[in-house]
Amino acid sequence: MVFMNQLDVLVIGNLKRSEDGSILDANSTSTLIKADGRLIVVDTSTVRMRPAIKVSFKQIGVFMKDVDTVILTHMHHDHAENTDLYPNAEVYVHSGDENIPSGYNVVDSDTEIADGVRLVHTPGHTLDSMSVFVHGDGMRYAIAGDAIPLKDNCTKMLPPAVNISKELSIKSIKTITNFADVIIPGHGQPFMTGR
Repeated sequence: MVFMNQLDVLVIGNLKRSEDGSILDANSTSTLIKADGRLIVVDTSTVRMRPAIKVSFKQIGVFMKDVDTVILTHMHHDHAENTDLYPNAEVYVHSGDENIPSGYNVVDSDTEIADGVRLVHTPGHTLDSMSVFVHGDGMRYAIAGDAIPLKDNCTKMLPPAVNISKELSIKSIKTITNFADVIIPGHGQPFMTGR
């Protein structure tokens, strides 16, 4: 089956740590998926990234009000602060976080939300972490959130520095790399897996 899904990275996130490992700055990557006539945003990043996100929408020629779905890979603020930019969107999160706002759609298992767009539970960084697996233009993409925050986590098989389980983290990294041709990490440039 050929999927015509398209992905546009709206902003590329960053992650800066001090010498002791504490986080100095964190903004997530935000990605737009065009699938089945739908507009889906995965992770909304931080308020500081709003100007860049708005510029990206103008360049792509899409209105934020037309986004019908927002997927949060997990509930940390650096991935979810701009959810209000999409007033007409249904918001999807995975179960496992105790602070899910009312009105959000909570998924408990892997779920296909559009042809070739699947929500996949990838815990380890947090219990509620999920990735979005997308078939598009002959490639398989994984929008990994902080299951793979940086390319090094994948290439060196390192769990995220902040995690609830190293074992679950490594299992999730393997799940993602077994699927994807291209990985969009939570805080960096997309990269090829070489599979």
